[in-house]
Amino acid sequence: MAKTDIARRVYNHTWKLDPIVRSLLDTDFYKLLMLQMIWGMYPKVDATFSLINRAKSVRLADEIDEQELRDQLDHARTLRFSKKEMIWLGGNTFYGRKQIFESEFLAWLEDFQLPEYELGKRNGQYELSFHGPWMYTTMWEIPALAIINELRSRAAMRSFGPFGLDVLYARAKAKMWAKTERLRALPGITISDFGTRRRHSFLWQRWCVEALKEGIGEAFTGTSNVLLAMDTDLEALGTNAHELPMVLAALADSEKELRAAPYKVLQDWQRYYGGNLLIVLPDAFGTAAFLRDAPDWVAGWTGFRPDSAPPIEGGEKILSWWREKGVDPRQKLLIFSDGLDVDTIIETYRHFRGKVRMSFGWGTNLTNDFEDCAPEEVTGLNAISLVCKVTEANGRPAVKLSDNPAKATGDPLEIERYLRVFGAQDRVEQLVRV
Repeated sequence: MAKTDIARRVYNHTWKLDPIVRSLLDTDFYKLLMLQMIWGMYPKVDATFSLINRAKSVRLADEIDEQELRDQLDHARTLRFSKKEMIWLGGNTFYGRKQIFESEFLAWLEDFQLPEYELGKRNGQYELSFHGPWMYTTMWEIPALAIINELRSRAAMRSFGPFGLDVLYARAKAKMWAKTERLRALPGITISDFGTRRRHSFLWQRWCVEALKEGIGEAFTGTSNVLLAMDTDLEALGTNAHELPMVLAALADSEKELRAAPYKVLQDWQRYYGGNLLIVLPDAFGTAAFLRDAPDWVAGWTGFRPDSAPPIEGGEKILSWWREKGVDPRQKLLIFSDGLDVDTIIETYRHFRGKVRMSFGWGTNLTNDFEDCAPEEVTGLNAISLVCKVTEANGRPAVKLSDNPAKATGDPLEIERYLRVFGAQDRVEQLVRV
């Protein structure tokens, strides 16, 4: 007869909270890369990040208990980087480079703590925001989204018994494995996990990552989640995000500086990083405007990550621009990452195969696809488009135009001003599901 571990049982029963985020490394790799640049170049800039629910019909404040949300956010504020994590960050090789993080930055990071938050309710939605120095508030984006999405999943499953949960996850696993089998049939494809922000849960994201690792082998190139990369011996992947040009644009003192902001970001980035980290994210204020005004040296970068235009349409525009600059697209890289499902990945792969190097950062449809898996009808398991965007920098409103107007964020008057500066060419509204 097995002996009961009384001490372990007693210890387990003292937990008042089942933490969703248990490590500051449970974030996307690009947050750490951007953080080092912000820390080094913009330590005195303040930035506010705010939760934005694009799925207006979903009343988050009705689905998620406010005290549970506060408890999870408060727990995240108690976290610090562990000694093991700091050693891994300082000694590991990323993108073929050793010591990508400076020793002074790592010394500062040892004492890092997520700053305070503001939480309220209005019209069935949570108003969650983070104010303060940019080099602190930027790190709230990913854990805040992961917490809210997992709390929503937990609330949706609360009525399920053990067998109901068993059926749910059995169906979700079978669905995920069927996708894996379809991807495995594509020669030379490369897939990575970009699903941290809107995952069903941390444990489910880990299952999906390990399933891809076994299911498609070397075609699975890594994960954006730093903790999972460390724990599963995978590459940590990711470069930069829209917040960089959004903040620099907000700080601009003239229309000339505003137009130059997207390229100033790239110059700043190149001071810190090179090689395969030189990936352009062109759509913060519209891809057409970016390509129209881009200096010739941008064509020398490794590749682009088209994010909000339809992948084939957006990718073809970038290929045409490279050709105009006398560059052979076959030597370049396109990273597709916006709202991908298996059908989109396969269609895009077949279209661009042989034309350009490509990679797919698979997000929400990888780590949070539970549609039609529940043994009873629940809507809370369907993924929604939830983001946490920079909304203010040094007291000035921040704007994202996007190639898809449905993804635009910012004060309407400021959006109109940005449209006058950058233009509205090729901006076409599309349904945003995730």
